[in-house]
Amino acid sequence: MAKDLKVYPAEKKGELLGLAAFDELNEMARQVRRDIIRMLVKANSGHTGGSLGMADIFTALYFRVLQHEPHNFWQSHDQDLVFLSNGHIAPAWYSVLARSGYFPLSELNSLRQVSSYLQGHPTSESKLPGIRIASGSLGQGLSAAVGAALGLRIDGRDNDVFCLMGDGECQEGQIWEAAMSASHYKLGKLIGIVDCNNEQIDGEVDNIMSLEPFADKWRAFGWDVYHCDGNDIEDFVSTVETIKADDNRTRPSVVLAVTIMGKGVPFFEGTMPDNSNWHGKPPTKDDAAKALVILSETVFGDF
Repeated sequence: MAKDLKVYPAEKKGELLGLAAFDELNEMARQVRRDIIRMLVKANSGHTGGSLGMADIFTALYFRVLQHEPHNFWQSHDQDLVFLSNGHIAPAWYSVLARSGYFPLSELNSLRQVSSYLQGHPTSESKLPGIRIASGSLGQGLSAAVGAALGLRIDGRDNDVFCLMGDGECQEGQIWEAAMSASHYKLGKLIGIVDCNNEQIDGEVDNIMSLEPFADKWRAFGWDVYHCDGNDIEDFVSTVETIKADDNRTRPSVVLAVTIMGKGVPFFEGTMPDNSNWHGKPPTKDDAAKALVILSETVFGDF
């Protein structure tokens, strides 16, 4: 029988999970990758590479890092806020939302279908629990997160605000306007997470529009910069908990998380030999079948 992986309660946030718990989180991340493949092949549409690459970070956030109430999302005023700026990797987000209890797992069958809650980019008009804004128009998410952090301050709340971004997305000027605003207003509760996979739809980020020196740019805009392996759950958790351990933060923080696009399935990883990549295309039925063999079944079970 499939089992659930519980959301860790707030009182455990300061504890470092033991080895067995990290093993469980890694198994959940593998299940999230299975969910992504199965959703995309059924829809015959969507973004494979970035969704797979961010499975570990989404798993760590929703089952370890966040203070959140999946079954009381719209009513609770004591939750951390999450904004997915690079909205095209929504399948990874949908998977962890469903598996942590925001909506039934069966909904994952409806990705990108007409009238589905689960569109190709997150939408807000349906008020799907877990999602506050429509996103995916690249470059805009950090601005929304800055506004949310300012709103929490006005309300006297000290919850953290997380904004997930892509590295290619950081070629957008609006990212840097928002970064400057976050520093100016001393939004210490704002934590940016950049998916640094060096891939975008037209090729490698370094070749399309180099961001380097990337870390120095964030520092110049007044942010504290952290680095981690975004495909190592323990490393990511340790990095974020280091940030959160400072109760008197006045500077926004950004985690530059190095990931591999398509992580978990070797033939989806990185840039393909013919110079095409898996940024914006779904797996074929044959590719999906092979991928699911590699991503062996887990104790959590398929939707």
